[in-house]
Amino acid sequence: MSLQLKIINPLEYAQWDDLVISTQDYTFFHSSSWARVLCESYHYIPAYFTLFDHNKLLVLLPVMEVKSILTGLRGVSLPFTDYCNPIIDESIPFQDLFYHISAYGKKCGWKYLEIRGGNSFSPNTTPSSSYLGHILDLSKKEEQIFSSLRDSTRRNIKKAISEGVEAKLCNTKESIKEFYRLNCMTRKQHGLPPQPISFFEKVYDHIISKGLGFVMLASYEKQNIAGAIFFHFGEKALFKYGASNHKYQLLRANNLVMWEAIKWYNQNNYKSMCFGRTEAENEGLRRYKTGWGTKERIIKYYRYDLTKNTFVADVGPRAASYKRIFQKTPIPFLRLVGLIVYRHMG
Repeated sequence: MSLQLKIINPLEYAQWDDLVISTQDYTFFHSSSWARVLCESYHYIPAYFTLFDHNKLLVLLPVMEVKSILTGLRGVSLPFTDYCNPIIDESIPFQDLFYHISAYGKKCGWKYLEIRGGNSFSPNTTPSSSYLGHILDLSKKEEQIFSSLRDSTRRNIKKAISEGVEAKLCNTKESIKEFYRLNCMTRKQHGLPPQPISFFEKVYDHIISKGLGFVMLASYEKQNIAGAIFFHFGEKALFKYGASNHKYQLLRANNLVMWEAIKWYNQNNYKSMCFGRTEAENEGLRRYKTGWGTKERIIKYYRYDLTKNTFVADVGPRAASYKRIFQKTPIPFLRLVGLIVYRHMG
């Protein structure tokens, strides 16, 4: 089948977001705002593969071309993105679409093409890696949502309130800086460098300041001790980043942060909230997310080696190899590492 695919830069396409939202399977990650954050933060080149029937979008597979002297030239759909399922009309065979995109990648000299999602389009293909996703139904009343939470989750929310923790929705640059401070502490605890502050500044410029997200900060005795960044697009919300001061873990501020965000989205008529991706082996995080009454699903990533014409497993280096070192590394040095390496990791 000969597909007349059109490669689009969503940053230069008028009414792109309206076009995306008109599809059933849209996510925040398909939006122009997310594309702009990635492009301006890391200088990636967008190549969004599309197919139209008049003004109807039949196909969308967004790709960023990542150029790196460390990790090579490749196409990723999309970097630093939890999931990005291809949007494909049922009349279009996925294999035909994949053939055309692979041919384009070979012509550009990509080492491989990575697609983060699309399980239903490649049910018999071995994924490079797998994660868990969790979706919360927000269409119910607030009381119903609260009653559907795990007992321990409800107790933790009440504990945070009784201890005097307060949560506040913020949309200022100062709140981004406060979140980043907490995020550096959390990343150090996990043995990972933080993303550059410039990345979060772009998140503010193109998402939060545009009314497409916010920072929820929790304070105790006038000190911010936990926070999270949420995005929204159409009728769908997304929990993207969370951070906290581990010293105050027993106050359960993270639970109050999440609950206040859920309440806000429910009151503003959003239909669902995604909790991002979770490594299958991270049982603690998985238990936390299922405690909110979420529905669990599997997210599969696929990596296609364009030089060998075959799907391959992800055999790249794991951050766990450096975890102990980074846990002992001062935060200023971790910030420098993040500034240098993140654009190569996309």
